[in-house]
Amino acid sequence: MKKFFGFLGNEIVLGTMIALLSVFTAVASYQGAMADSEQNKYEILGMKELNDGNVFYLEANQNWLQDDNNYDNWYINVDTNPEVAAYYEGNFSEALVAALEADQYPDLYIEALYADAIAYFDSSEYNFNLAGQYDERGDQLQLVMLIMALGLALSAWASLLGPESNMRLAFSLFGIIAFIAALYIYLVQVPVVVL
Repeated sequence: MKKFFGFLGNEIVLGTMIALLSVFTAVASYQGAMADSEQNKYEILGMKELNDGNVFYLEANQNWLQDDNNYDNWYINVDTNPEVAAYYEGNFSEALVAALEADQYPDLYIEALYADAIAYFDSSEYNFNLAGQYDERGDQLQLVMLIMALGLALSAWASLLGPESNMRLAFSLFGIIAFIAALYIYLVQVPVVVL
């Protein structure tokens, strides 16, 4: 068995493994930090747009109450008191006037009234989705970094042991296995963020 795995104890193999594991650990760490940064950015943007959407939603509710009050008073007075009805009709919002002219009240009115709020809510949901994707990517990259660091430690310990030591071969083998496992996770399981 020592003859079969003997090349693992070679200084060049160990040096190469230490170099590869060091580089890939650094790459995974950097990409994980960048994914965490992007996650934070999109979560903050999502919260901002959600707050803005709530503001527009509350404003739309207030406008609807105002228009509803004006419309009710106009409707009550349109036949009996045209001057009062004209006053209330003059206070209709543009969205209400457009919906009434198109004979699509309340559907067109509600769509126009809440359009800004809905756009902000949709944008918020999109940003929260991106933040979730970056979070998942960052988590997988942390796993890659952990396995790479473990492989680096094993390879480093192997390089400190004597060439005749069976532990040198075992640590070197486990270092290579860790490298292959981490590389597999990196290439296959780390999700790509879809913008």
